[in-house]
Amino acid sequence: MRTTKDRIRHTLGFELIGLAVLVTLISWLFDFNMHAIGPIAVFGSIIATIWNYFYNLLFDHFMLKRYGDVHKTLPMRVLHAFMFEGGLLILFLPMIAWYLSISLWQAFIMDITMAIFYLVHAFIYNWGYDKIFAIQKTSSQSKT
Repeated sequence: MRTTKDRIRHTLGFELIGLAVLVTLISWLFDFNMHAIGPIAVFGSIIATIWNYFYNLLFDHFMLKRYGDVHKTLPMRVLHAFMFEGGLLILFLPMIAWYLSISLWQAFIMDITMAIFYLVHAFIYNWGYDKIFAIQKTSSQSKT
């Protein structure tokens, strides 16, 4: 499994890259200036960072207990990304509507757009991160 230091590096890299791209994309798509989108994106990033750390920790513990290994197959990566974004959608939707003074429907459309972006970002980032910072198999993982 990954160390705490590695999980923090993973989470910060994920959020910083995602935030830089997302603010520009959402501002352009929904015709809000970056000053309106920036604070909600940063707040969302903080929520997502905390969620990311604990979600990945729990997911890895589940995989280790269930499969004896934390390496993810393609279907497991897809499930991992969808579950992460679904949880974040539930946490973030009311905040978007309130902060931007938009309807829940408008916030839902914006949130779905962000979720789709982060779904793709999560898949690509996690795949790349696992390639660059490969997990070393332990002796207990090698036996399975």
